[in-house]
Amino acid sequence: MESASADPPLERVAVEPYPELAVELFETVFPEPLGNLPSPPHLKELLSLEAEAPLKRSEDIRLRIRNMLRARGYKPTGRGKPASEYLVREASNGALRSINLAVDVCNAVSLHSGLPISLVDRDRLRPPLKIAVPPSGSSYVFNPAGQEIRLDGLLCLHDAEGPCANAVKDSQRTKTSEGTTRTLTVVWASEDLSEHLRATVEWYRSLLAEFGATTRPIPTAPLAPP
Repeated sequence: MESASADPPLERVAVEPYPELAVELFETVFPEPLGNLPSPPHLKELLSLEAEAPLKRSEDIRLRIRNMLRARGYKPTGRGKPASEYLVREASNGALRSINLAVDVCNAVSLHSGLPISLVDRDRLRPPLKIAVPPSGSSYVFNPAGQEIRLDGLLCLHDAEGPCANAVKDSQRTKTSEGTTRTLTVVWASEDLSEHLRATVEWYRSLLAEFGATTRPIPTAPLAPP
């Protein structure tokens, strides 16, 4: 793998036309590898449904996210439900555990905002990047056990190797590790949740700054026709 310094800065991410989509991306640089940055107690407390947070999820948000994901035929139910819903279930069962600083911040913000969020290791990505619905029959492995998610109709972040993240499950090949120093975050929403999306990203970036990380927004641009 090439070093982080070998990759030029991300200038933008191309997004294919998609009904009702609102999305925000930003890059984060941590002061040390994640393995050297344990999550403090007050961050772990945010992984509880009862924790005080500046944002509140709602049934309306949940339904709007599901409707957005249905636009190209994906069915966001059962095991294919949005990641934000999975976090609520895990927190309700007391099973939402700490993983690392980057993932804990991501999960805390997603849990309380109700918006699904993708978090990938920036140095495991191979530009160019785009957000698009992958070809029919596409899939990727999403956990160390080798389980796969079918991606038919599901809007995904792609790099040069193919789809690697979405609002349901991120790919195993681009997930963070103890050695991660840079991440790319994708916050997924619908157009009618644009104000909530902005507030979510603002809180997210402020939490990261609290832990010594620096963030930089990544603009999007329309995906050019093939």
